[in-house]
Amino acid sequence: MNTIRDQLEAILARLDARARDEKVYTKLYKEQARLAADAADARRRAGISLGPLDGRIVSIKDLFDVAGETTLAGSVILRDAAPATADAPIVARLRRAGAVITGKTNMSEFAFSGIGINPHYGTPGCAADPDRIPGGSSSGAGVGVGEGTAEIAIGTDTGGSVRIPASLNGCVGFKPTARRVPKEGAYPLSYALDSIGPLARNVADCVATDAIMAGEDPWMPEPMDVAGLRIGVPRGRLFTQTEEMVASAFETNLARLERAGARIVDIDIEDLLEAMGELMADAPLVAIEAAAVHADHLGFDDKLFDPLVITRIRMGATVPAAGYIRLMRARDALIARMDARLAAWDVVALPATATSALPIAELEADFERYMKANVLILRNTTWGNQFDLTGISLPMPGLARPAGIMFVTRNGHDRRLLNVAAGLEPVIGAA
Repeated sequence: MNTIRDQLEAILARLDARARDEKVYTKLYKEQARLAADAADARRRAGISLGPLDGRIVSIKDLFDVAGETTLAGSVILRDAAPATADAPIVARLRRAGAVITGKTNMSEFAFSGIGINPHYGTPGCAADPDRIPGGSSSGAGVGVGEGTAEIAIGTDTGGSVRIPASLNGCVGFKPTARRVPKEGAYPLSYALDSIGPLARNVADCVATDAIMAGEDPWMPEPMDVAGLRIGVPRGRLFTQTEEMVASAFETNLARLERAGARIVDIDIEDLLEAMGELMADAPLVAIEAAAVHADHLGFDDKLFDPLVITRIRMGATVPAAGYIRLMRARDALIARMDARLAAWDVVALPATATSALPIAELEADFERYMKANVLILRNTTWGNQFDLTGISLPMPGLARPAGIMFVTRNGHDRRLLNVAAGLEPVIGAA
């Protein structure tokens, strides 16, 4: 059997071979990873295990603090910032669990894009086609798992930034309830909407990683029986402009679940989506909070920013404090209404992304096309963050380009969702 060190060296050799054009990773911890791999191998030989992540090869997004280095968050504007004094809590927990952390992965600047383009460090093409977008903002995380240079990747999800790259790169991506995993030591985009979640090849790895990051004892999923599962489908605005290949695959998988005994019913949440949209008509909550995060940077030369990012940060700066407070109180009421609406269903199902990965060159060349594509690629995931829900994207098999099917449920029901996903995974993957 190959050792963990052997697996690591095979990955490092792949990365060395493309070092001059590396876009998936922004920083590698080669020697530290080798030491961690050797330690895991020694424990394995001695019959000792630190748990399910012991010896697993893991990457972290380039917005998590690592002691002694500056956290860049996909930007150049932070290059002169003070180095972190300690590892982010989730990084420390991964280390204690025996994870072999290989490096930091590329991302959209300040995590503010569902597309994954980065003008400073390059854009990693998706794992299936290097000429197409990786999905953002956890772009390198999705590509790394999709291409096999990481077994597990840690990303953040503010409007879909774990589930979108999972969808476009053919892997599983889990977004927990925002409060589940501590966010200290993670460079923020939105205080209210940010969440930290794993991308992996299967649900079980997401379960193991989420438990470690949440500070829980490791647990094994108990797959829920698909027969009798109550699945709501929120047809309406979340299904418009969907690529034919994605729409067809979604319906095929719904039919597969129905044949397995799931009870699938169309549901209506249009009034709540409309109300949330009206609430953020002046500026999205993410832009308002991003403007607060970057208040000290707004006087800098715009050339230091990704122009696709700074435009939306400035949009949020125009909203007064009173407007923000009213928005947050009204949002709380809408969250409660959505929670009550979804109580009758085990999960809600929809395509994780309305399209598969789009060509990078087209979006880099045309600002308007980029903005429209960004809105569309974020549409099916963002409402889950706005309503403080938990969601998971599973890859739909047999497609010309990867795309995911997403299952969403009420906030705080993370373990239940993961058990549901563990039951759904073999039925969907059976194709």
